[in-house]
Amino acid sequence: MARIVVCGNIVFDILARPVEEVRWEATTLVENVEQQLGGNAGSTSYTLGKLGIPVTVVTLVGRDASAEVILGRLQSAGVDLSLVQRVNAATSIALALIRRNGHRALLYQLGASAEDFLPFDLPPDAVHFHLAAVFRMRHLRQIAPDLLKNAREAGLRTSLDTQWDTEGEWMKVLAPSLPWTDYTLLNEDEARELTGHRDPAKAAQVLRDAGARDVVIKLGGRGCWVNGVEIPGHKVDVVDTTGAGDCFSGGFIAALQRGMSVDDAARFANAVGALAVGKMGATAGVLDWDGTVQTIRRYLK
Repeated sequence: MARIVVCGNIVFDILARPVEEVRWEATTLVENVEQQLGGNAGSTSYTLGKLGIPVTVVTLVGRDASAEVILGRLQSAGVDLSLVQRVNAATSIALALIRRNGHRALLYQLGASAEDFLPFDLPPDAVHFHLAAVFRMRHLRQIAPDLLKNAREAGLRTSLDTQWDTEGEWMKVLAPSLPWTDYTLLNEDEARELTGHRDPAKAAQVLRDAGARDVVIKLGGRGCWVNGVEIPGHKVDVVDTTGAGDCFSGGFIAALQRGMSVDDAARFANAVGALAVGKMGATAGVLDWDGTVQTIRRYLK
């Protein structure tokens, strides 16, 4: 099977649950604290590897122990690390405070994600280039259009996942990438910020007017909207929503790579996202391909 290349941030996640409120100058007891792989590219590439898809991750990490932990986690899923770039800044770290309903607040140290990428060559067996979180890494905000353009001109299928723009530039940054992107993935809050529309059809039309092709809008527990079709999600007990959208993206690309239609790939991705929220941490709930298919058949409604 040919290779997927995922470019974006990987993060050392520290998660605490449950946290309903933070009391300053006091101690708050929690039931669980986890240290796990996170980040948009980290979660998406791990998911692809776990689902049996050859995948290479392009990212920036520091020269520290945090990098070794999360790179080891990626290796355990078969992710190729040959295009990982080391920088002198600390590896990105996120602190996640998670409520009992699975919603969370993130405190994020950019660290390595604020550094610049060195030029890199795509692997010769690559057929799909995915840009994970166009807004999350500072240099990607500038070079994203060129990365996607180069991949498209090399004959690769392309996709991007927007994520939240903490700098508030939104369409100014995203628009130049859309003409070079085959699949644009985003959640409904991001769609509203980018386009001014809550309705998925209206939001998607704004993105298409800017050059987008297939548009996938993630709707959380309700499922997703794909090119005018709303595909329902699954009823599951939610532990932690961290990384669920990134796992959805990994599931979607994996299903496309296995020959599924866009609608069927979105259905499969809904299941991957549903499994992800059932565990604490971005990737703890991700299963291999057969395990995911069997779970869909047996348990997910």
